[in-house]
Amino acid sequence: MWTPTEEEKYGVVICSFRGPVPQGLVLELGETVQILEKCEGWYRGVSIKKPNVKGIFPANYIHLKKAVVSNRGQYETVVPLEDSVITEVTATLQEWAALWKQLYVKHKIDLFYKLRHVMNELIDLRRQLLSGHLTQDQVREVKRHLTVRLDWGNEHLGLDLVPRKDFEVVDSDQISVSDLYKMHLSSRHSVQQSTSQVDTIRPRHGEACRLPVPHHFFLSLKSFTYNTIGEDADVFFFLYDVREGKQISERFLVRLNKNGGPKNPEKIDRMCALFTDLSSKDMKKDLYIVAHVIRIGRMLLNDTRKGPSHLCYRRPYGCAVLSVMDVIPSISELKEEKDFVLKVYTCNNENEWYQIHENIIRKSSTKYTAPSSNYGLIISLQLLRGEMEQIRREYPMIFNRGVAVTRKIGFPDVIMPGDIRNDLYLTLEKGDFERGGKSVQKNIEVTMYVLYADGEILKECISLGSGEPSRSVYHSFVLYHSNSPRWGEVIKLPIPIDRFRGSHLRFEFRHCSTKDKGEKKLFGFAFTPLMRDDGTTLSDDIHELYVYKCDENSTFNNHALYLGLPCCKEDYNGCPNIPSSLIFQRSTKESFSVSTQLSSTKLTQNVDLLALLKWKAYPDRVMDILGRLRHVSGEEIVKFLQDILDTLFVILDDNTEKYGLLVFQSLVFIINLLRDSKYFHFRPVMDTYIQKHFAGALAYKELIRCLKWYMDRSAELVRQDHIQEAMRALEYLFKFIVQSRILYSRATCGMEEEQFRASIQELFQSIRFVLSLDSRSSETLIFTQAALLNSFPAIFDELLQMFTVQEVAEFVRGTLGSMPSTVHIGQSMDVVKLQSIARTVDSRLFSFSESRRILLPVVLHHIHLHLRQQKELLICSGILSSIFSIIKTSSMEAGVLEEVEMMVESLLDVLLQTLLTIMSKSQSQEAVRGQRCPQCTAEITGEYVSCLLSLLRQMSDTHFQHLLDNFQSKDELKEFLLKSFCVFRNLMKMNVFPRDWMVMRLLTSNIIVTTVQYLSPALHKNFTETDFDFKVWNSYFSLSVLFINQPSLQLESVTPAKRKKILDKYGDMRVMMAYELFSMWQNLGEHKIHFIPGMIGPFLGVTLVPQPEVRNIMIPIFHDMMDWEQRKNGSFKQVEAELIDKLDSLVSEGKGDENYRELFSLLLLEKIEQETWRETGVSFVTSVTRLMERLLDYRDCMKGDETENKKIGCTVNLMNFYKSEINKEEMYIRYIHKLCDMHLQAENYTEAAFTLLLYCELLQWEERPLREFLHYPSQTEWQRKEGLCRKIIHYFNKGKSWEFGIPLCRELAIQYESLYDYQSLSWIRKMEATYYDNIMEQQRLEPEFFRVGFYGRKFPFFLRNKEYVCRGHDYERLEAFQQRMLSEFPQAIAMQHPNHPDDSILQCDAQYLQIYAVTPIPDNIEVLQMDRVPDRIKSFYRVNNIRKFRYDRPFHKGPKDKENEFKSLWIERTTLTLTHSLPGISRWFEVERRELVEVSPLENAIQVVENKNQELRTLISQYQHKQMHGNINLLSMCLNGVIDAAVNGGIARYQEAFFDRDYITTHPGDAEKITQLKELMHEQVHILGVGLAVHEKFVHPEMRPLHKKLVDQFQMMRSSLYHELPALDKLSPACSGTSTPRSSMLVSHSPMSPESIKLVHRHSPLNMLGTVRHSSSSLSSHTSSEAGNLVILTDSSVGETAEDMYHMQASPSTSSLSSTHSAPSQMINSAPPSARDKYRHNRELMMLLPTHRDRPSSAMYPAAIMENGQHPNFQRALFQQVTGPCKPCSDPNLSVAEKAVPAAPSSWSLDSGTREALPFLSAHVGSILAPPVPPRSLPHGHYSLHFDAFHHHLNDAPPALPARTLRKSPLHPIPASPTSPQSGLDGSNSTLSGSASSGVSSLSESNFGHSSEPPPRTDTMDSVPSQTWNTDEDLETPYLPVRYSLSEPDVLETLKSQPCRSHSAPTGVIPQDAMDPPALPPKPYHSRHPNMENEEGIILEEDEKHRALHRKISQPISGAKEEQARVAWEHGISEQ
Repeated sequence: MWTPTEEEKYGVVICSFRGPVPQGLVLELGETVQILEKCEGWYRGVSIKKPNVKGIFPANYIHLKKAVVSNRGQYETVVPLEDSVITEVTATLQEWAALWKQLYVKHKIDLFYKLRHVMNELIDLRRQLLSGHLTQDQVREVKRHLTVRLDWGNEHLGLDLVPRKDFEVVDSDQISVSDLYKMHLSSRHSVQQSTSQVDTIRPRHGEACRLPVPHHFFLSLKSFTYNTIGEDADVFFFLYDVREGKQISERFLVRLNKNGGPKNPEKIDRMCALFTDLSSKDMKKDLYIVAHVIRIGRMLLNDTRKGPSHLCYRRPYGCAVLSVMDVIPSISELKEEKDFVLKVYTCNNENEWYQIHENIIRKSSTKYTAPSSNYGLIISLQLLRGEMEQIRREYPMIFNRGVAVTRKIGFPDVIMPGDIRNDLYLTLEKGDFERGGKSVQKNIEVTMYVLYADGEILKECISLGSGEPSRSVYHSFVLYHSNSPRWGEVIKLPIPIDRFRGSHLRFEFRHCSTKDKGEKKLFGFAFTPLMRDDGTTLSDDIHELYVYKCDENSTFNNHALYLGLPCCKEDYNGCPNIPSSLIFQRSTKESFSVSTQLSSTKLTQNVDLLALLKWKAYPDRVMDILGRLRHVSGEEIVKFLQDILDTLFVILDDNTEKYGLLVFQSLVFIINLLRDSKYFHFRPVMDTYIQKHFAGALAYKELIRCLKWYMDRSAELVRQDHIQEAMRALEYLFKFIVQSRILYSRATCGMEEEQFRASIQELFQSIRFVLSLDSRSSETLIFTQAALLNSFPAIFDELLQMFTVQEVAEFVRGTLGSMPSTVHIGQSMDVVKLQSIARTVDSRLFSFSESRRILLPVVLHHIHLHLRQQKELLICSGILSSIFSIIKTSSMEAGVLEEVEMMVESLLDVLLQTLLTIMSKSQSQEAVRGQRCPQCTAEITGEYVSCLLSLLRQMSDTHFQHLLDNFQSKDELKEFLLKSFCVFRNLMKMNVFPRDWMVMRLLTSNIIVTTVQYLSPALHKNFTETDFDFKVWNSYFSLSVLFINQPSLQLESVTPAKRKKILDKYGDMRVMMAYELFSMWQNLGEHKIHFIPGMIGPFLGVTLVPQPEVRNIMIPIFHDMMDWEQRKNGSFKQVEAELIDKLDSLVSEGKGDENYRELFSLLLLEKIEQETWRETGVSFVTSVTRLMERLLDYRDCMKGDETENKKIGCTVNLMNFYKSEINKEEMYIRYIHKLCDMHLQAENYTEAAFTLLLYCELLQWEERPLREFLHYPSQTEWQRKEGLCRKIIHYFNKGKSWEFGIPLCRELAIQYESLYDYQSLSWIRKMEATYYDNIMEQQRLEPEFFRVGFYGRKFPFFLRNKEYVCRGHDYERLEAFQQRMLSEFPQAIAMQHPNHPDDSILQCDAQYLQIYAVTPIPDNIEVLQMDRVPDRIKSFYRVNNIRKFRYDRPFHKGPKDKENEFKSLWIERTTLTLTHSLPGISRWFEVERRELVEVSPLENAIQVVENKNQELRTLISQYQHKQMHGNINLLSMCLNGVIDAAVNGGIARYQEAFFDRDYITTHPGDAEKITQLKELMHEQVHILGVGLAVHEKFVHPEMRPLHKKLVDQFQMMRSSLYHELPALDKLSPACSGTSTPRSSMLVSHSPMSPESIKLVHRHSPLNMLGTVRHSSSSLSSHTSSEAGNLVILTDSSVGETAEDMYHMQASPSTSSLSSTHSAPSQMINSAPPSARDKYRHNRELMMLLPTHRDRPSSAMYPAAIMENGQHPNFQRALFQQVTGPCKPCSDPNLSVAEKAVPAAPSSWSLDSGTREALPFLSAHVGSILAPPVPPRSLPHGHYSLHFDAFHHHLNDAPPALPARTLRKSPLHPIPASPTSPQSGLDGSNSTLSGSASSGVSSLSESNFGHSSEPPPRTDTMDSVPSQTWNTDEDLETPYLPVRYSLSEPDVLETLKSQPCRSHSAPTGVIPQDAMDPPALPPKPYHSRHPNMENEEGIILEEDEKHRALHRKISQPISGAKEEQARVAWEHGISEQ
């Protein structure tokens, strides 16, 4: 049964509980729980951390704590009953724990470790505090340490400052705001103050005099281990001041036996002393603890013969020292003793014994000997603080051990009354004695006795040191063989006072013989009395005493015999007539010196003082004695203070008339002496005297009379020093007056009361008289008034003993009121006056409400005057804060309301005015940053703010009501409201209180919101209807908005615990203010229109505060605004415009969230539903909501670490929204520039240009002036448009999009021409011309395009469930792009199929990316079909201005035909249309429309054959129209590809598929298409015939076998087609010849290892032959899968062995003649597994590959040949390569990307026609096939792709802009070594690698030189028009038509003669004579293969059968090492 608990309410978890039971509450160790119910060993309750979750937990897991329960029942609250500091430490540690871990995460390691240390200390200190075993002082100390650490941690963690008082957290409700402010100020500095409190701080007025804290050293001797003495020893410890060179403490004596233990067994563990009464000054001195060791035994330690053993002498042994300054730091914080070891040093020369400690301290090492071991005296030390009584209470253990209290020589800082002491300290200084006829010097011992007047030896009056009892006789230590001994031994003589007079000291001198008898022989004596005849004591000085001779027989029984003799020189002068016949003769040559120091409270050495104390003995000298008192030293006066005061008052009583004034003056002198800082701490002595010892009952009359007499004379006298002294002594004079009157009353039962009152009244009249005098003319009078004002507040307490509070208050009011007003006195008096008022307010008198009622008006009057004139603000603020503090503490009293009322009337307005002035000053100071006047500091602002807040907080409803009712006019009220609102606004804006003063800030907010609630009705009542005042209302609204937006009120950012605390105390003040604001808005009525649109922005800011309630209150105001504007203007355009403007800036500042968007829409749509203007309203709210979506997306993108793409996408989205949906031109333009900047940052120059173009298009060519905007100056529209055009042209140029820049150049040219600005016109025309040159000359990469689908709700709004096409970066391939996208969206999942996703994916909470490559469909088909347009121009139109893209997916419809797959292979063709064409303002645009068509197998075949025919036609046409002597590689390869493919499949496959009777009968509708296909095949045979004829014409003799093979294959092809196409029955004679069997070629490649195959490019002959020969059909694309860009795995044996062979792309295309229209999808991951693995192997290479598209003619690349035909060895070398080992090509001038092979998106299907045979032939004929790569110039000796590569006129080509390289940053070139075999005799050095379709060709193994040397290079790298094809200077004639019949005889003839216009080569074709190549990225190298080299740099290679060929080397010499390494790598590969 669960029962509610009674006692068990609060506990701490002592073992973690995992809550395994039903309803179990999971608890962590250390959590606190509140217990509600219990049942059989279980509790039910909640964790304080999670108060909403209730559960059960075992009772034995909980440690119960006592707690206070309030509000018992369901909603009870429990507060633990423990020290508030402990509670705070617990809460703080829990808060720090989370932050501490964050420090580690944020790498703030230093703070992490410091905080860990502090947290451990806090836990330890908390444990000590909880233990309950500490004394009160220890508790206080622990709390101090705790709070210091708490504050330190809070400050370093950026947490709030905690205001404290006496280590407890203060409750802000219990104290005034001013006090709270001061506590905040002091909290930070309290740490330093608490550790270094100066002992002698002068107390502020009102404090009791604080006594300085004395320090005490506790010393304990643990052991003396340096035990080589073997005799008894005395160890003396004392404190020694090095600077003064004197001993400052008595000695502490420890007597040890010869074993080192204490001589007295009871003293074991009790050898300890307490050196007392050290002041703070002493602690700062250079003190040492000195230990003297005196042994007691033989004369010489090691000599047994010296002296008999029974005689013992005191002999010096050793000394040890310890610096107190060194040990204080280590012992000051400790609560226990700490041990130290003191080495004992021995003295080298006994004569120097008296200064051995000084020598050791000074380290004069020659004068002492260090001990042989480190052992010595082991002592422990402890430093104690406090009065002796306190020490006795706190450390009883010390006193239980019988500690020896060792006093200071001299007095402590304070001699309290009753502290009686009478000690004479005597130091044996030195002696000077005769030898007495002996050959050796004496061993002298001094014996001393203290004798009374009657000759009796005083017992126990000699103390060698504390710790041992006093003795009656003293024996000095003996110095061996010294006639002038120096002892320096201090002895204390504690002689009783009554025996002091008449006593004397006698010193006897003996020689200690070391002979056998060893007797001590007396040879002289000296003496000195202790008191002089005049009654003064022996002075503190050195006294040189006379030595009188005597011997053992002399008797001292009759001391009178020698007492009559002079003891010293002074004495001798006093009694010159001494008879010489006395027994004792003075030894004139001998002397003896002692020094004395008296520490006595009863004996004095001052004659004048003695005379005063014994004044009755000299009655006639009293006047003189009183006058001489001023000359007595302060030390003597304070020592005998009580006696002197008694004497003075006795004299006064004796004869008042005669001595009254003199006694008064003496009294004033003594009182003022105690004001001196040196004697300040004697004031308690004076106080004690007055309270307990003073007995002058009649003194008051005379004192009042004298005081009045002085004051009345102040107007007349010029010298007023004595008057000022009397004024300064006022406090104590009044104490004496009052105490005297009390004594008199007591004695006489209150007689003469009226006279006393009257005399005091008169005295006050005199005081007022003094103060009312005009002191401006007299400086001395000023000082008198100042002295009086300073002392005046101190007398109130005394008066209160005799008068009622009201009476005293009246006295004070009259006095303060008598002061002239601030205008009539100087500034210094002003300050004194205010200080006096301040001390009045601080006095006890002011704490009584009766007196406050009287005094407050006069105090406020003075303050008001000062504030009005802005004078002495700091003092005024201090007075005010004191007043508020008193009023707050007594706020329960009845009269307080009245006082507050008084203050409101007097101060409120002037306070507001003062604050406004101070704030404006401090703001201007901040602007000037000059020297700040103290009144403008933050301190003074804080003081006055706290005063104002204190006052407002004290005001109640009635106060506010009176205040508002008291305004005479509305203008006054208006001014007051404006001032108040302005001050409040400044409070929030200026951050008067630092950020971590959270308590202060919250309290301020609370007071402001309360005040505003009081003031708003007045605003509504007075300024709404007819008297509407915009200024006041506007001020009110601005204040409210600022208030709600305050950072300190944004509770969402604070910890839950802190939030709960704030909400419990104040509630959410934002909500309170929002309600207030809303109701005030509603009260405005028709005046609301004045605040539209002005308040829209501020109100919007308020609604964006993340507090749902505030939003709910405030959002409907917008509906109200729309409604009012609609009523007034018929629309709400202003609201709309302003809202959109402000929304943008506020959201970008980080305000607002998704919830706000929904709430905004919901609340407003609900309101608008009922309106007549519903439609426009709804559309407006919808568009604002949509804007918010975009703005939030934009903000999230911008503030996160998002990629450029996301940011750009977001910005485009937002920009378009501004333009299209809400038509905000200015915002639109702003975002245009933001977007442009992003593009420039990402180096998207073309996109940046298009973006700026949007702004440019908004401008007209007009002279309209435009204002300054963004970074544009104010200028005309024409100027701005011109500047923009120029900038756009510049960006198009940087982005190499010259075609886009040219129209702008023309537009500018028209403008310049119309203005006749020919200079600019010339410049722009030249620019345009340069761009045309650049188009023709500069290499440009064609980008890839990728389609990306973003599916799932997790994507940003602007991407969600949309598809885009993106323009890839240079060299970016599909996998790289996919990788990039996945890194941009790390949460996204890549979809592995190209199918459109279903709804489950579209609506899921995830991110799916679907990516594949697409092929652009150019709009400008005409230019691409024009034969004469160079390819460089066409290249641009193929990939720019593209809006449509295509993606083909092959699939089988119906059953798949095993024999011939083409029958059922269909193409699914998807066409995507974008919203804008690429490139544009972004690199990607959304897909607007998608169309899906299916292409039948037959249609596909027609397209493929058609494309191939076009390609062949173009190539042959180029050969026909140019004089291309020799190199016909391209033609050879192209023909080989088509003919060979046809033989092995090719067209034959189509024949089988579509000319079959079955097909024709089943597809009757395809008859026309079949005919078309036949015609195309027919046409292809004709074209091939012409091609072979041209080939035969130019073929090199060595290549005849190849030609013959082609002719044979052509015949086979023709015959295979003969039945279908009878037109081919006649064959051109050029095609006849014998066929070369293919098998021999294959065999020659068969022995290659798989490793070498890995290195073969996919377009190398080996790969191609394997693929083509063994393919089941030469139409190899039937192996392609749906994915498109996949690996083709043929069934050839080569394909199986070559693991990493470069993979061909599968294509949906179905013809051996590659289709230009069918591009693959490039879906990477959907290949079959084996293909995928192989693909992955080449991933890195693929990522860098340049792109490629199918182009009608770009596959045929002419190769470079020599001017005078081919080299004789040329064909032989090629032919060897056909049958020799195949090598990969490599070129030093190519980047990795250029050497690599692209995974081209174009369809490679059966590219056997050109793309597979091409490299094969390339290997044979040494031609180069270039992929589309940036242009690279080649060193001489390499073969360029130009037919006219060696024509020198090419060097004159105009310069062009450099092409963009692979990387954005420049790379340094790696030039080849002039000696390295880089021309590639080993075939590893082709000039450009790669075929047109991104294959790589192999260069032949032979090298080709040429006989004539090329001319030197003068042009720059990319400067040559790299696609010049003409061979003659003046080629003008257009192309000839291609003819298909060889019967036309001029076909081949014209090849030599017909000129032709320059025609574009495929991308990448490069002229021979170009400058150094651009920089290349480094590439890997293998070890170099050894080559042989002859002197001329011609390279020999064994592979070439030692036939070396010449080659011109013209490359720079630098970089030889890299080049050698590179060549070695290439060579190594070739060797494989």
